[in-house]
Amino acid sequence: MELKRYIDEKKKIIEDFLSEYFRDPIEPGIFYEAMKYSVFAGGKRLRPALCITAYEACGGSGLDILPQAAALELIHTYSLIHDDLPAMDDDDLRRGKPTNHKVYGEAIAILAGDGLLTEAFHMFSRSDKVSQTALLTAIKELSSAAGLYGMVAGQAMDIISEGKSADSKTLEFIHRNKTAALIRASVRLGGILSETDEQTLDAINQYGENIGLAFQVVDDILDIIGTTEELGKPKGSDDSKHKMTYPALYGIERSRDIASELISNALKAIQPLQDRAFWLKEIASYLLKRTN
Repeated sequence: MELKRYIDEKKKIIEDFLSEYFRDPIEPGIFYEAMKYSVFAGGKRLRPALCITAYEACGGSGLDILPQAAALELIHTYSLIHDDLPAMDDDDLRRGKPTNHKVYGEAIAILAGDGLLTEAFHMFSRSDKVSQTALLTAIKELSSAAGLYGMVAGQAMDIISEGKSADSKTLEFIHRNKTAALIRASVRLGGILSETDEQTLDAINQYGENIGLAFQVVDDILDIIGTTEELGKPKGSDDSKHKMTYPALYGIERSRDIASELISNALKAIQPLQDRAFWLKEIASYLLKRTN
């Protein structure tokens, strides 16, 4: 319950910021509504929460980096809109609601995703609380994790690999880039924006790398054992599309062991931070046990 309260507090801070940010409508109205539809469709706000938690573990106040943390949610949301498109994963349900293109059509859904991705960097650049040097370094980090050397590359490999026999090298490339890269960046950005020392940044980088991959391994498992109601999307969608997943290659039990090993590695990485890493540790443990 203590962790839930903590996550709910962080989520509310992010929700309030996003609500204020998208308060004033823009033209064309349907484009604006499509963006808001997906941004406020629900979700755990995990990536912003991790960014704030890491920043606070490095000695900062999370309120100082709200624009940067919230920008992560815009990038994550854009990726979901595009993932769901007929040319990609062709999904009808996301977070328990019809996917963006099912409500607004494919063209507006594509543009809504484009708008959120671009606006994320505009939002991210707004700051009078962190140094311009740290902000520039953080923008480079984020663009790398979200683009050619991270999420987009992983998504491309995921599409290319559909229907092919799973192999460990390709599978790890997909998961480390498509999902883990942005989660790792979310944690690293907290360290970068706080201008922490290299030793601390290395510790939270290892933490982020491990929890990011563990998150996707657990996601793969939940796609098989979870329910559509719990997941907010169709159960078994990965299997029906013949996706490369950890259970497909290793089976469910070994996949669970892999996720547990990754979380253990994450916890070991941040041991030097001692009490400062309390919430990072709690979040890591939660990710292993989550059901959606």
